[in-house]
Amino acid sequence: MEVTLLNHTPLWVCSNAIRTCWQSFDKGDNGGKIDLALIDRVGNQLKHASTLEHLFYNFYIKGISRACLQELARHRIASLSVKSTRYTLKELKNESEFKPNDFENASRYIVLTSNEFVDNASINALENLRQILNQNTSLDIAKYCLPESYKTELSWSINARSLQNFITLRSSKSALWEIRNLANAIYNALPNEHKFIFAECVYKD
Repeated sequence: MEVTLLNHTPLWVCSNAIRTCWQSFDKGDNGGKIDLALIDRVGNQLKHASTLEHLFYNFYIKGISRACLQELARHRIASLSVKSTRYTLKELKNESEFKPNDFENASRYIVLTSNEFVDNASINALENLRQILNQNTSLDIAKYCLPESYKTELSWSINARSLQNFITLRSSKSALWEIRNLANAIYNALPNEHKFIFAECVYKD
């Protein structure tokens, strides 16, 4: 799994939005300590979290499973542009045979779980799919037998308020292990100066 932060809104945009409500621009310090404290007080402590919606983050996420993608898609106040299996599944067609217990080779295409029985079942599904593709089956039909462990990648954009909700729910010990790893990776990819907005959302073991 790889998470890359592509772009983000500077914090002064959020403090400017907050100061718009009271027309208190003269009390700001151009995104300095005073404005950061304002964001923390209004957005985090007083829970006027609509002000955090002015902050956006754009990520590129690579190497998550389709099972994890399904979980991610449940967070509807976010935008996803996902690698299309319809156009890219053919990359599997010219691969050599996928054999049981060859986890290193298979891991190029599937997310492994550390459960040998589950991972070998995914390898079998991967090999079945490879054979079907070599029968010149259309990609639209072949993709119906994709294993849930099959890797994908996407661009993901979300505002800070929704990202707080995502990290709170998905870093929890009750979340799917893979999306929990994703939530922590997303938090770690944030700029250090933005992490105070989300620090209390991260589940502490």
